Amino acid sequence: MPNPLLKKNPFMSMWLSGANKAAATGRGLWAAAARKQQSAMIRDAAKMTQDFWSGILAPSAARKRNKSKK
Repeated sequence: MPNPLLKKNPFMSMWLSGANKAAATGRGLWAAAARKQQSAMIRDAAKMTQDFWSGILAPSAARKRNKSKK
């Protein structure tokens, strides 16, 4: 006689399928947010690097000279 506890449970199967679907959706949203933050950080770092090096390479503005009193 087969053990009734080892039979497949269709309700448990449906519940686990729904749980897997919800977990996959959450994981996808989390991964998309992480990629978005990573892209923003890389873009900001590149802009900061560009601003730093372009500031060093640009000639400084000429100073205004005060007219000396004679």
